[in-house]
Amino acid sequence: MFSPFFEFSAQMLICLAATLGLMAGLWLISLRLHDVSFIDAFWAPCFAWIAWVAYFLTAPQTPRSFLILGLVTLWAARLGGHLWRRWRLEGEEDRRYQAMRRKTANFPMRSLFTVFGFQAVLAWIISLPLQLALFTDKPLAFGILDYLGIVCFGIGFFMEATADAQLTAFKADPKNKGKVLDTGLWSWSRHPNYFGNALLWWGLFFICLTSYAALFTVFAPLLMTYLIINISGVKLLERGLNKTRPHYGDYAKRVSAFVPLPPKRERHK
Repeated sequence: MFSPFFEFSAQMLICLAATLGLMAGLWLISLRLHDVSFIDAFWAPCFAWIAWVAYFLTAPQTPRSFLILGLVTLWAARLGGHLWRRWRLEGEEDRRYQAMRRKTANFPMRSLFTVFGFQAVLAWIISLPLQLALFTDKPLAFGILDYLGIVCFGIGFFMEATADAQLTAFKADPKNKGKVLDTGLWSWSRHPNYFGNALLWWGLFFICLTSYAALFTVFAPLLMTYLIINISGVKLLERGLNKTRPHYGDYAKRVSAFVPLPPKRERHK
């Protein structure tokens, strides 16, 4: 039952080594810049890097392999570019990393393992469905799971990109300082960009399921969704927004935290 994992173990280890190598190079750049924040912009491109390494290891000439590569690269370029522009505009290291610098005697070494190395391993684990699908060179016909995956990816990608654009435009207006964005997609979900991210990853997983070995990697999209909600996304931002946005509590009462839903109507006394 687990034979596909043993068959592809060497290729997966090469992908891991390539990912660690990429992150080690980025770590060296962070030492020169004295800024770790730019790593956020490379989170999505890291998945594209892994996918392309996996592809070149076996070079499967199948429509599905090209579809997977195309979708992952599209998402990585869009989100990576967005976060890169945001990092350049902010002009200083993220407060999370600044606090880590102050509390750590040897921050460079700690950042190598807890920031760059950890993200490399995490991206490699979450990308296992992509790797297994790309290692399969059988030109299997497209089925319902592929089309379901394409629809989920398309909706998720649209939501993530649109929500990011709406938030960027909102923050660019000085009149909105201290206010809460509650229009557009943000009137249906307090974190529509994160929901879109999770949905598109489920879409990629459905496409990869045609490679039967990927069935055993359902933990990957589950892990990505868990991280988005509980670790690096929704809950992390909620804690800060409740402190910095006076009206955020009222907004939270009306609007769903994650899954887009019609907003609740305010009760008039």
